Amino acid sequence: MNNFFELCLAAILEKNIPQKCQLARNLQHKFSQPDELTFVVTAEKVSIPQPSKPDKPQLVAPFEVPKRKLGTQEGLACLIHALAHIEFNAINLALDACYRFQNMPAQFYADWLEVAIDEVYHFELLNEHLAKLGYSYGDFTAHNGLWDMALKTEHDVIARMALVPRVLEARGVDAVPEMQKKLHASKDVRAIEILDIIHQDEIKHVSYGDKWFKYSCKLKNLDATQTFFNLFEQYKAPKIRGPFNRLDRKKAGFSDIELDHLIYISESYHEKNPC
Repeated sequence: MNNFFELCLAAILEKNIPQKCQLARNLQHKFSQPDELTFVVTAEKVSIPQPSKPDKPQLVAPFEVPKRKLGTQEGLACLIHALAHIEFNAINLALDACYRFQNMPAQFYADWLEVAIDEVYHFELLNEHLAKLGYSYGDFTAHNGLWDMALKTEHDVIARMALVPRVLEARGVDAVPEMQKKLHASKDVRAIEILDIIHQDEIKHVSYGDKWFKYSCKLKNLDATQTFFNLFEQYKAPKIRGPFNRLDRKKAGFSDIELDHLIYISESYHEKNPC
């Protein structure tokens, strides 16, 4: 099997995590070899309600994920586990972008394969650190919010690029520096170092989403800013709370107009819903 799109699907559907990671790496290697792959559009793309994963972690609704105090060993492990789960989902999200949208330029696939390999690396760093804390991936419950949005946007590359990288993944650009401040109290130097790596890569990943969102808008003569906020409302994207990492979001492609409006949306929503 040398069809790029079929290989992406096989990696998404692989249940064994080390094997999934290796399939992603193999795919990137083949992509770099001109004669290793074909790009035959599949007749019918498979809808994937849930990418294959081990039996654990148990998936629950976001509000059912218990909150644990970061000052305890268990609380620290729970945070690292939550981050590992995000990175695991992000591997599948990047591969799904390659599989789902089969009429894009070659650079689109190069970018999202690069993202997939970055996410593999992030997951492995976090999983290794989790083991040093005495826990394993799957020991805590997790939620599936990232993949839920992937399902909602599986029919439209503009919606996917707007709402997964530019909304959900961009939240990491805001959140990581805040997490690092809290981790200083735990004196977990390794966790802070891992988050440095993730943070810099996350800016790049959001910038790829920004690039392909604007590219796709331009093809359809759509105003990118207006389209972004229309999709934000249409798909009922999660209302995000500040502070926003303005400097790094601008590195990823956000304009001042967009950032000002995101702040307005956030403040308006949380005035009405203070809890």
